[in-house]
Amino acid sequence: MSSLYSRKDLSSRSRKSLSDSPPSSPSPSTKTFRQDRASRSDSSGVESPSDRLSARTGTYTRRENRLASLSKTDDNSASKDYKKLYEDALAENEKLKSRLDDSKLELTKIRSQLDRVAQKQDRLSERSTVFESEKREKEALEKKVSDMEEELKQTPSVRFRYQS
Repeated sequence: MSSLYSRKDLSSRSRKSLSDSPPSSPSPSTKTFRQDRASRSDSSGVESPSDRLSARTGTYTRRENRLASLSKTDDNSASKDYKKLYEDALAENEKLKSRLDDSKLELTKIRSQLDRVAQKQDRLSERSTVFESEKREKEALEKKVSDMEEELKQTPSVRFRYQS
């Protein structure tokens, strides 16, 4: 029960605090609203219930018409915006596709150049290995010749006689 009393106390306190505060001066929009209501009332200053109802329905009708016209223009502008966005996206995609195709062509050219350079390098390395092997073979033959010459120099000279 104590929690129930405390809730009532809180709600009454908050009501009191709101009602205790001094009234603020009405804003300019509130003043114009009051003036509009006063001008709508009849000359006696008292509105009949039917006048209030017609004023409300008129207000609601005007409001709904205004909202409907706003939503129609929003729909038209939104559809135009989406169409423009779609066209822009298509144009951008076409540009990107052409750039991609250009890049693919450039890539194939570069790969073919790389293959040619690799083949030349292979040929050069083959030539260099052939050249190295020929060089070693030549050195080996020169060494043999020099060894044979040394051997000939060391052997006693033999004289041959020719009989003629």
